Amino acid sequence: MATAPSFSDSHCHLDAAEFDADRDAVVARARAAGVTQIVIPAVVAGNFDAVRELAHRHGFTYALGIHPLYVMQARDEDLAVLEKQLAAHADDPRLVAVGEIGLDFFVQGLDVARQQHFYIEQLKLAKRAGLPVILHVRRSADQLLAGLRRTGFKAGGIGHAFNGSRQQAEAFIELGFKLGFGGTLTFDRSLQIRRLAAELPAEAIVLETDAPEIPPQWLYKTAAEREAGATTRNEPGELPRIGAELAALRGWSIEETARITRANTEAVLQRLRGATGVSGTG
Repeated sequence: MATAPSFSDSHCHLDAAEFDADRDAVVARARAAGVTQIVIPAVVAGNFDAVRELAHRHGFTYALGIHPLYVMQARDEDLAVLEKQLAAHADDPRLVAVGEIGLDFFVQGLDVARQQHFYIEQLKLAKRAGLPVILHVRRSADQLLAGLRRTGFKAGGIGHAFNGSRQQAEAFIELGFKLGFGGTLTFDRSLQIRRLAAELPAEAIVLETDAPEIPPQWLYKTAAEREAGATTRNEPGELPRIGAELAALRGWSIEETARITRANTEAVLQRLRGATGVSGTG
């Protein structure tokens, strides 16, 4: 009897408030759909405990970091908190990366210098901890690459929701990164992202939902619909259907898509291989 495809969601904010009302049901739907592993990245120091507890409760994995959209509210001491947490949980096999960190030059009004400071300092912490990083990449690919080279960061990681050029993609891959593709590739108008998903080396691609964000085409609501009260919450259970879109672009079977992208996620987040099963709230 054939084994059902097993998918890994390399980026899902399962701790988000949007899931507070039905989080266990969201997890159950994901498992029923074939999603067997989820990476839960932190975005602020205040949710470090939450992502760790969720990962242990459900048999998933997590990353610790301070997101560039939150550095304006973050305290300088939060970097010391991150350093202490990375040390305290250094032996936790479910701690697979430092993230979500990076730079965002799309949102207006953010302090670029503060973003850069938090990015570089978190790269240094990841380097000392021997962990890969999960990078937020939004109109910032060249600056992120410059930071990786400046710090001599060699542990690789994932370029989350990648939307850069082919040249930038190849530069990340050369530095040991995989590139995350999710709901955006399901839109016909996402020509550049769909082209990258179709043409990049197979070993460079991982799947993600970024749930509850970046809904795929079939969940998307117009601004008018949203104003009328329609919601666009994405869920990790959508990953296999997103995977089917990738399969169509690549000419892969759904089984190949699950196997290749899961193996790629495990290759770059190496602790994933040892983080199976549920272990309580450790």
